[in-house]
Amino acid sequence: MKAHRKLIGRTALVAGTGVAALVLAACGGNGGNSAHDMRAMGQTTSPPSATASAKAGDRNAADVSFAKDMIQHHRQAVEMAVLADTRASSAETKDLATKIKSAQDPEIKTMSGWLTSWGEEVPADMSGQGHDMSSGMPGMMSMADMEKLKSSTGAEFDKLFAEMMIKHHEGAIEMAKAEKMGGKYELAKKLADEVIKAQTAEIEQMKKMLDMS
Repeated sequence: MKAHRKLIGRTALVAGTGVAALVLAACGGNGGNSAHDMRAMGQTTSPPSATASAKAGDRNAADVSFAKDMIQHHRQAVEMAVLADTRASSAETKDLATKIKSAQDPEIKTMSGWLTSWGEEVPADMSGQGHDMSSGMPGMMSMADMEKLKSSTGAEFDKLFAEMMIKHHEGAIEMAKAEKMGGKYELAKKLADEVIKAQTAEIEQMKKMLDMS
């Protein structure tokens, strides 16, 4: 009987070991994949909200206002610069006007593209149409200012152009500083930096032009 019980015990042990081996083999066959699958399940993509934010350009109301207002501000500066082609007498005034147009025309297109991508309306171009856009934006010329500039020529135009553009540039710099403080869209803040740098230098140039006139 003892021998019989020992035989049964050994048989059960072998059977148990075999079952365990089968179980381990079964797990081992998929073990790497299972672990991989579990890890893969943990690797999710960016949350929809983050993706949506990136697509939206991560902007705020200050960025939208900056783009809309600066487009109008730039348009008037370009309008003033165009007048220099036929009314200015000094080569320096004409060269500066060309430089202003060359810088601000592309910036208008850039900011218009931002607004379109954000689903915002690009402001209608009111330059040269007799609309007074002086209210609400620092440095903007009134209709009377623009008419005075248009009616002048030669040295008188050069002087008025410098005086008005200095005021205009100072307003743009004020707007750019506000964007840097309150804006969120990095490209808009970078453009604000460029406006400050370029127009500060141009203000210094125009002050020297006035001193020499």
